Amino acid sequence: MTTTVDTFRALRIFDENGTIYNRVVDLALNDLSAGEVVIKAAYSSVNYKDALAATGKGKILRRFPLVGGIDVSGTVSSSSDARFAAGDQVLVTGYELGTSHDGGYAEYVRVPADWVVKLPPGLSLFDAMAIGTAGFTAALSIVELEKNGLQPTNGPVIVTGATGGVGSLAIQCLAARGYKVTALTGKDDRHEFLKSIGAAEVLSRNGLQMGTKPLEKMLWAGAVDAVGGDTLAWLTRTTMYGGAIANSGLTAGTELKTTVLPFILRAVKLLGIDSAMCAMPARLEVWRRLATDLKPAQLAAIAHETTLDDLPAAFATLLQAEAVGRFVVKLS
Repeated sequence: MTTTVDTFRALRIFDENGTIYNRVVDLALNDLSAGEVVIKAAYSSVNYKDALAATGKGKILRRFPLVGGIDVSGTVSSSSDARFAAGDQVLVTGYELGTSHDGGYAEYVRVPADWVVKLPPGLSLFDAMAIGTAGFTAALSIVELEKNGLQPTNGPVIVTGATGGVGSLAIQCLAARGYKVTALTGKDDRHEFLKSIGAAEVLSRNGLQMGTKPLEKMLWAGAVDAVGGDTLAWLTRTTMYGGAIANSGLTAGTELKTTVLPFILRAVKLLGIDSAMCAMPARLEVWRRLATDLKPAQLAAIAHETTLDDLPAAFATLLQAEAVGRFVVKLS
């Protein structure tokens, strides 16, 4: 089956003599990267990675010009793969979408069939992008922590970068599972917001005494960390015996200054979380759980709808560390 559409709008990213910029353009299907499935997009979302890519603040894109957006949800318009049919509601996150393959910031998206996930029962197309890569990363972190022994009776779980996309969704997913969640944030005016979405306790990063000893007082049964840097180093020193830390981010820096002592004396486990190339069986299981026992209960409270034309403002908000929750991009 072939999709018939003349032109559609998309946010494309360009490199002009080393200067990276983005603008909304009109494209045709033949302008897009190859793929077996064409999706009439309903929503996308804005992740920190998207902001880095679209502004050139990070070396994310592997070719230019390229349609941005590492997420999309929508309805299959046409498919040459028997696994998907016109009318199926689907989502795509990760893989090479929005990095070397034209991404989700377009009214039509064409992708390889192997990247496509059917929308699980219990989620809407809007929900899927309010969750998006950030929520998928949060849930994948929790799944990996539980594989490594975490359970609600072990003790409190800390979430860093708590007002961001990964953090605000991790809090909700953990609360849905019955965990006692401590939120760590540098936004002192957002403590009540964090409690309203499931945090039992909120710590201010401003003035937090992290200590200097290789091992500090044991505080956390587990941690979902999206910031890295000195915060991650502190987590290694304060995680309980046998606990685990799931790290997926670097907003506080890429260097990790710690010692081997937490790992050999307290059996602390440091888990690396990559959502982009997660294998499809694991991906399907995480999305199933996001629609069931890990389903965030306060998506409406953290989702802010925006448009293709307003994406530059959303990018700036993320890069200035002022974002709270998630930007959901309405495409249809």
